[in-house]
This record gives sequence, structure tokens and C-alpha cells, in this order.
Amino acid sequence: MTTLPRPATTLTADDARRIALRAQGLLGAPDRRAGVRGVLRHLGAVQLDTISVLARSHELVPYARLGAVGREAVQAAYWTDTHSFEYWSHAACILPIEEWPHFAFRRRAYRDRPHWHHELPEGAYEQVIKQLRTEGPLTATELGGAKRTSDWWDWSGTKVAVERALMYGEVVCVQRRGWKRVYDLAERAVPAALLHDELDDAECLRRLVRLAGESLGVGTRADIADYHRLKGEQVNAVIADSGLVPVEVEGWSKPAWADPVALATPPRGRHRTTLLSPFDSLIWERARTERIFGFTHRLEAYVPKPKRVHGYFAMPVLAGGRLVGRVDPAREGRTLVARQVTLDGPKAVPAVAQALVEAASWVNCTDVRVERTDAPGLRKALARELAGLLG
Repeated sequence: MTTLPRPATTLTADDARRIALRAQGLLGAPDRRAGVRGVLRHLGAVQLDTISVLARSHELVPYARLGAVGREAVQAAYWTDTHSFEYWSHAACILPIEEWPHFAFRRRAYRDRPHWHHELPEGAYEQVIKQLRTEGPLTATELGGAKRTSDWWDWSGTKVAVERALMYGEVVCVQRRGWKRVYDLAERAVPAALLHDELDDAECLRRLVRLAGESLGVGTRADIADYHRLKGEQVNAVIADSGLVPVEVEGWSKPAWADPVALATPPRGRHRTTLLSPFDSLIWERARTERIFGFTHRLEAYVPKPKRVHGYFAMPVLAGGRLVGRVDPAREGRTLVARQVTLDGPKAVPAVAQALVEAASWVNCTDVRVERTDAPGLRKALARELAGLLG
């Protein structure tokens, strides 16, 4: 491996935390003119997920940064005018369309993959491409059916074919309609100047490592690899030529790399107070979240109910550049229900109340009800704070 330069910059843990917050668009004035598209470009990837409590995760991410942007405006910003595409990055993510060429390495890897969980029926792939060419854009149901049986994992031959075409890059998801993917041919959905796989793997990886570093501000190799789910050896092969610079962070046991632009100006500005999606890129990597915020984050939606600690869809509360609690939300009519609230002490009460009221307003709720808190003595204080904010 290439010999790497010694770090020339040492950051305090607080420096690193603020740099990370600014890089994620959660410190400083939000760029409202750039709006949702600006958030996507800034983050490089916004994760999708099927769970919808207050809203879907890809709606919650721009909300956390911009405030009460309309949900229809969020959808339009993602899917209008070939601005983005959906592909496998950190997980299933919405990605800026200009990054299409840089995922060529992954498309090639899928094309060369020898084994698949689902068998591809003979002729199904060609039929899907033909049908999309003449009738598209279409959902899997419109193409002929998504499932063979009622089991969620038992895809039809059509669904296997169109998903394989998506991975290969011949087909693109151009929007979500009722949470179903809407597919079209890449030749129609991707601007001609971007529709190529000409970049070799090294160039793709250099770009994605640089983008991850910019979106994180500062991170270890593991942090950077996790952002677009690269392998450690892929990061090692290109990081010296990525444009990121090595730094030391006090209290971090592993070497770190930073975006040089992030180091050029002190990270200052207004901190956002907000609920975060459990799938927000600020907290994607558990070890990083614990290292930077001293906060253990785990989605418990797939944990058996008796074993849940913080709730089904516990949303971390960000305030003052810290993670100060969790809220497991629900909705009953026009009431936002906080099924369970976890507070990092009495000082967190005003911030959690503010985050709850703002979120309630965004989803057209006029009241907030708290059912449980981890510290029963703080429940009344939270209720008083909420009453004052709700008037």
C-alpha cells in the first residue's frame, strides 16, 4: 500500500463533532434557496426505507435540515427533471444524477456476479426491457406482477428481471409511486452526457471516497467506507489520491481523514434542534455515532417488542450540536403521540419539547401527547414545556 503522509493537523473531539455537523448540513444557516436538491447534493446520498411513522425517512432527512418543507415539494425535488436516481449506496438510496458514472464499478460488479438468491427465468429479462421500451415507465405490477406468492420475498420472474436490470444499470427507478418503484430505461432517464460506464474502478472509488469525506467532514477509514458501503481494501487503494488529508482527532483511536475545505474555516453557526430519522446519514454508523456523540443508536423496529428499550422507531433528538434524547412517535388523528421519550437529564426537556412541537406542525398535528418517559420525574416538566409552546 502507498506510504501515507503523517497528519499535519490535530483536531479536538469538539472540533471533529462540529465539522461533522456542518458537513451534514446541521450547523449553520440552511441553504433554503438550494432546498431539498441542495440537501441531496450536500449529503451525496439519502437513504430510503419502507417504514413510515411521521413520514418516510427520505422526507425526514431534508426536514431535519430545512425545517417544515412541504412533503410534496420533497418528492418533486427528488424525482422531477431527472435530478436523481435510486441505487445501492449505503443502502437503497436516492443519489444525485451526476454521480451515475461513478457507480459504474458497482454495476460492473453486479454484471459479473456469479450467484443470485433469485433465479432469472429464461426470456424474462428481454421481455421486461422490451415492455419498458414500448410502454414505460412502469411498476413491477404493471410489468406483469411483483410476487409469485403472498410471501414478501417470493418475487415473480418479472420482478427478478427488472431488479436485475436495475442493478446492471439498464433500467432506472425514476420515482416511487405509493412506495412502488417506477422503472424506465436508463437511456431515457439518464442524461446522455452521463449515461456511460467509461470510468474505471479506481476513478469511481476515488470519487466516492472523496464524496464520503466531504459529506462526513472528518472520519476514520471505516466511517468513509461505510458511507457508500465500500470495502476496506477499496478505500485503502485510493484514499491517498482522493484529495482528503490525514488528521489526528483527540480521543479517536484510529487514523482519520478530513475534507480540506472543512478544515479551512472554523465550524460555527446556529445549531438545528430537530428529530432525526433513525436512517439519517449523521448517525448511519453506530461506532461513529458513539465516538462523536457518546450516543448509542440502534433501530428497534425489528427487535421483538418485549426487548425494545427506546421504542419501535425511536428518533434521536439533536439540539445544541448534541444528541440529547429519543422520541418514539406515533399519530392519532391530529395528535402527535410520543409513546416513549428518553431524556438526557432535565436540561434536555426544552429541546425535546421544541422538536416535538415543530414536528407536529410539519405533519399537520395540532397537539402533542407524551405517554411515557424514561425518567418519570421529568414527564410533568416536559408536559408543561409542551403546553407553553402549544399555547
